[in-house]
Amino acid sequence: MTPEEYKQLKAFARIDGALLGVMWIISFACYVIGMSNPMLMMGGLLIAVCSPFFAASRVRKFRDYARDGVLSFKRGMAYTILLFFYAALLFAVAQYVYFEFIDNGHIMNQIASMMNEPQNQKIIEAYGLKQSMDESLKIMSQTRAIDYALNYLSVNLIIGTVLSLPIAAAVKKR
Repeated sequence: MTPEEYKQLKAFARIDGALLGVMWIISFACYVIGMSNPMLMMGGLLIAVCSPFFAASRVRKFRDYARDGVLSFKRGMAYTILLFFYAALLFAVAQYVYFEFIDNGHIMNQIASMMNEPQNQKIIEAYGLKQSMDESLKIMSQTRAIDYALNYLSVNLIIGTVLSLPIAAAVKKR
């Protein structure tokens, strides 16, 4: 790969990564807002599930537009990894901002209220999970915003790297 081709690959990956990152942010927002509206929560989950297909379509567009229909497996994998990297960075920044400045305990309150519903209390008590659930809530409430953001960043990078294999294999074309 020439330096010019590498620049092109990174530039396209940044744009597509930003689009994917915005998609993840919308999914997260739907999920958070959907804690009180199940249909919106399902919409957020659907967006998240569709994101690998969106990424694959963006890699296909890169192949067809920038590479004249030719994309090797290695180049496709590099492109996909960079795409997920840029998306994960944008999403981590958005999550940090959300948890640090916007959330104010909203998610914790929603989880606690769900746990306190009578039908959920019966299940928690039947399986003997009361103590472990209380400990988990305590730990979650003490976790810093940056820790949430870094955790999601790591998870998204790992998932993106794993997904890059089948995506690159599916879109390669000689």
